[in-house]
Amino acid sequence: MKKTNAARILDRLRINYELLEYHADESDLSAVHLAETAGISIALVFKTLVLEGDKNGNLVCIIPGGGEIDLKKAALASGNKKVAMIRMKDLEPLTGYIRGGCSPLGMKKQFPVFIDESAFLQPFIYISAGVRGMQLKLAPNDLLIACNGSMAAISQNQE
Repeated sequence: MKKTNAARILDRLRINYELLEYHADESDLSAVHLAETAGISIALVFKTLVLEGDKNGNLVCIIPGGGEIDLKKAALASGNKKVAMIRMKDLEPLTGYIRGGCSPLGMKKQFPVFIDESAFLQPFIYISAGVRGMQLKLAPNDLLIACNGSMAAISQNQE
């Protein structure tokens, strides 16, 4: 299994993690499909979203795979009045990652990272390792350290 830049960053920081390979379906890159394909609970899968704020520029939000971002909460957490998802065509030039393989670790530039508070209810979570078909399994607190992130309530309340 080839290591990604995100995995090498965790190695450098001496943070424990596991790599999980799965078959990525180009026609369905959703976190729900990933969880089903990889045989893991959707409650443990977190997706990485890149947004743009009206005051403070770009930011990264890590939210539950089965959930949705709450733009008002993300704006509040990041010190912006408004935030919006970046355009898909801007993702790779901005981060170095493609849709379905965007990791909060190892982006071209370090952006502020906000991890939804629900991640910290889990002993470990899965995030993208930086390529389609590979996930990193690690403790939420370790992710917080690795990406110099902040815990925030940024996802919509799930029933």
